[in-house]
Amino acid sequence: MELTIKKSLGMGAIFEDGMTTFRVWAPNADRIFVMGTFNDWSKENLEMEQEENGYWAVTTDQAEIGDEYKYVIHNGDMVLDRNDPYAFEMTNSNGNSIIRRLDFDWEEDTYVLPSFNELVIYELHVGTFNRKDEDTVGTFADVIEKLSYLKNLGINCIELLPVAEFPGAISWGYNPAHPFAIEQDYGGPEGLAALVKAAHKKGIGVIMDVVYNHFGPTDVDLWQFDGWSENDKGGIYFYNDHRSSTPWGDTRPDYGRQEVRQYLRDNALMWIEKYHCDGLRLDATSYIRYEGGGLGFDKAIEEGNQMMREINKELQEKYPNVITIAEDLKGQEFVTDAIDAGGVGYGSQWDMNFVHPVREVLIDANDDSRDLQKIVDALEYRYSGDAFKRVIYTESHDEVANGKARVPEEVQPGDAESPFAKKRALLGMVLTLTAPGIPMFFQGQEFIEDEYFQDSQQLDWDKQSRHKGITRLVADLIKLRTGEMPDGDGLRSQEMSMVHCNQETKILAFRRGNDTSNPVLIVLNFSNQDRCDYGIGVDDGRHWKLKINTVAKEYDADFSALEVNDPKLIEESTDQKPFTGQIDIPGYAALIFTLQ
Repeated sequence: MELTIKKSLGMGAIFEDGMTTFRVWAPNADRIFVMGTFNDWSKENLEMEQEENGYWAVTTDQAEIGDEYKYVIHNGDMVLDRNDPYAFEMTNSNGNSIIRRLDFDWEEDTYVLPSFNELVIYELHVGTFNRKDEDTVGTFADVIEKLSYLKNLGINCIELLPVAEFPGAISWGYNPAHPFAIEQDYGGPEGLAALVKAAHKKGIGVIMDVVYNHFGPTDVDLWQFDGWSENDKGGIYFYNDHRSSTPWGDTRPDYGRQEVRQYLRDNALMWIEKYHCDGLRLDATSYIRYEGGGLGFDKAIEEGNQMMREINKELQEKYPNVITIAEDLKGQEFVTDAIDAGGVGYGSQWDMNFVHPVREVLIDANDDSRDLQKIVDALEYRYSGDAFKRVIYTESHDEVANGKARVPEEVQPGDAESPFAKKRALLGMVLTLTAPGIPMFFQGQEFIEDEYFQDSQQLDWDKQSRHKGITRLVADLIKLRTGEMPDGDGLRSQEMSMVHCNQETKILAFRRGNDTSNPVLIVLNFSNQDRCDYGIGVDDGRHWKLKINTVAKEYDADFSALEVNDPKLIEESTDQKPFTGQIDIPGYAALIFTLQ
């Protein structure tokens, strides 16, 4: 399969040796001028020259770093003032482009993202994560203040909801108006670079969430950029037929144009090369792959697949430690299959086959109807023959909004801090951190945040003060998963085997790892009933030691007083194993054992 990867000539405003070169793609323009603070916003002072293939450029000594500017595009009788599609900074989403470099002092930043099997991702929204004032949004600097907290939690990678310039100050970020500019209300380019640098110093990677399935739909100067369009659609950057339609606006990029694919490729490379990000999470990739997002008898957009392959191929060749993650949610291996095998080549993908069945089992109001086979299927699922080709979670920005609540609130509406709700939420967190896959948490999940996600509502850090014990429990689980706590090597292996599944007692047990990788035994009770001297099959000579009991009172005063010890070995066959390990299992407990 041949992929087209074209080196960019340098687009936008390029300042070098006291001169500024402006370059823009506008194939339908008759004439183009550059106006700005450097020429008193004259619309006829600085004319651009036409290059090949619809590109225009001009070099001048008038414009300097920090100057504001726009293009003045003539098309017939139309005269259009347009911001630079490649502007690295905007005064605001409806303002002016700013000439600037992205030449930050990285202080010899040599950070490398951990191997995928060691990652624990923490998804956060800059505007609400550590927002200090109801009248202002949170900033990159506010996130920096919490990096020590995240480090102590054991997190080694954060994933930021989109930070490209969007209309206003309050947004999830999935409405990018200027894809190359950084949201000014968050702190702009300097603020983002400072966050990445500070995170790397703490040993924390940064994954950037990017939106290539649509733009805007408001404050988008790309719309009918050079005056041309068909069917009253968006012009050169967008499809101009039915393919333009998405659930978020009539602004799907035209992946069939090489220049548009180049634009998206240049954007992807910017996050890695200019801001030292360690990965990209592409939003709703099914709407890049399919006209209707893959619903029913949907028609594929092959050039969308081509665009993603080109990005993945170049990143893999240049930056093999960078991870690309697809939020596809169609459960298809094609997304993570290797490019040379006909796939799209993502490093991993969000897994619908984990989050949906696991949440369904956790929030079921009746123990008797809780179906453990759904958990078994969720544990055993994998993509492209690799356990870490999927990102697994029970909460994300999507799963705790749009009519859906946090897991503890779903378990016990109106009483999310009840013992039942906390214990069942923790069962989900244990599954996330012990199942095969890359685990991901959403901000506040580790301290039983129960409010559904809103971009206008700050995270309630008072809950963290109330639930310090549960936060410590989550930290113990994360550190066992990453290797910061010893004896959990099996959690980072490809291997997973089911040991015990009893639909009547609602006890499930599985093992991670093999005999050479410090295996880990996980036992979960999906009912509220304590089970004493409960038998789990073990191999001859295996002496398991209790590592973590999620319902121990050391983590929460509301939790169980039932004492849990190491399994008592009985010479009696259970689960097709020669020996039985007898365990006391409190209701809604997850018990984690490692070998002595």
